[in-house]
Amino acid sequence: QVQLVESGGGLVQAGGSLRLSCAASGNIFSINAMGWYRQAPGKQRELVAAITSGGSTNYADSVKGRFTISRDNAKNTVYLQMNSLKPEDTAVYYCNADVISGYGGFLDAWGQGTQVTVSS
Repeated sequence: QVQLVESGGGLVQAGGSLRLSCAASGNIFSINAMGWYRQAPGKQRELVAAITSGGSTNYADSVKGRFTISRDNAKNTVYLQMNSLKPEDTAVYYCNADVISGYGGFLDAWGQGTQVTVSS
């Protein structure tokens, strides 16, 4: 089993900042890409940011210049620094990891989600 445990969500005023963390644990051989998705009520889940094991990043246009994704490979942890938050950033944020298990199988692992609410 692979588990992703998230932390750092909460309520913040527009223009404020939050830092999300997600630590992966379990039967992990390696982790390729990691990323953050978000889903607002009644809307599709969308990719916010992703990062490869080598550090290459990809961001949704709506968050470029405001959010920064990073990872600590030694800790199997990915972070999302969110600055200049807007009310439209309000959503449940989910951590994702593309995992190769210790048995050699591929696993698309997801965290439990953490609520981010940005007030105006």
